[in-house]
Amino acid sequence: MEQWSRKLKEGGVTYAYLILYITLSSGQIFFNKWVLSSKEINFPYPVALTLLHMLFSSVFCVILTKVLKIIKVEEGMTSEIYSTSIIPIGAMFAMTLWLGNSAYLYISVAFAQMLKAVMPVAVFFLGAAAGLEVLSCKMFLIMSVISLGVIVASYGEVTVSWVGVVYQMGGVVGEALRLIFMEIFIKRKGIRLNSISVMYYVSPCSAFCLFIPWLFLDKPKMDSAGPWNFPPVILLLNCLCTFALNLSVYLVISRTSALTIRVAGVVRDWVVVLFSAVIFSDTKLTGINLVGYGIAIAGVVAYNNHKLKKEASGTNSTENSDATTEGRSDDVHVQLVPPNEAR
Repeated sequence: MEQWSRKLKEGGVTYAYLILYITLSSGQIFFNKWVLSSKEINFPYPVALTLLHMLFSSVFCVILTKVLKIIKVEEGMTSEIYSTSIIPIGAMFAMTLWLGNSAYLYISVAFAQMLKAVMPVAVFFLGAAAGLEVLSCKMFLIMSVISLGVIVASYGEVTVSWVGVVYQMGGVVGEALRLIFMEIFIKRKGIRLNSISVMYYVSPCSAFCLFIPWLFLDKPKMDSAGPWNFPPVILLLNCLCTFALNLSVYLVISRTSALTIRVAGVVRDWVVVLFSAVIFSDTKLTGINLVGYGIAIAGVVAYNNHKLKKEASGTNSTENSDATTEGRSDDVHVQLVPPNEAR
């Protein structure tokens, strides 16, 4: 009876973490869209908003790991590893956030989410070019299904801003490159990092990468708009939600697996698409939108299933040599979720 009660309690905590992740992830997307596009907030500066996120995450990571010492950061980071591994990842992460948030100024949240479904296609073909993926008929079929779904969903969009599409596709490419860099520069070097460690090391680098475009793109616009009297409380809450989102990813992965977080991501995607039509006036879903997105999501599920089977077979082949460390769910496969999704 006591064992059953303990399992029930642990299961309840795990589901609570999953609900927290889905809520924060979808809520952060809505929050960013509202801050960037709302005339009441009057903060249409995506680079500045993303820069604030990274600065806030950098400071909070230091507080949690060095001051309060609640979470441990893996040691062993050298200047060579940082310059050759972390900086390229941080630069691509900054690019992803910048372009993804910029897209919200031109296209609806639902349409942006539909375009993000093409992510596996970008990851696969760029990975194949880098020698990380093997071209096969099965994978080509999966990529074709995802592409077809995104094309159908785009065809059903009532109003299309090609500027927003270019921004969103640029963000997709940036995220695909980040994931590939994670594979090449982190996993294959045997560096083990959990999601908080990734934030600790990557956030300052991403902030620096965003500071330069902010100086030339957003700062002149902010200066020309008059005195800076933006609502600090709302911006602070937005940054706090971003950090809480990444912390929820750490909690979910530490208690479950990569499969769980990917399934939760699919649920989150549908929540964002459907609820955005209720929340935002610029979102008008059509039947073609939903059919196309459903096709794309089916392809994404097939892709995730294929990747997880591949990862499982790779783990099984090495478990005899290092079963304990290789099987940990909070190691390097954890991805830092961008504030504009999370993924």
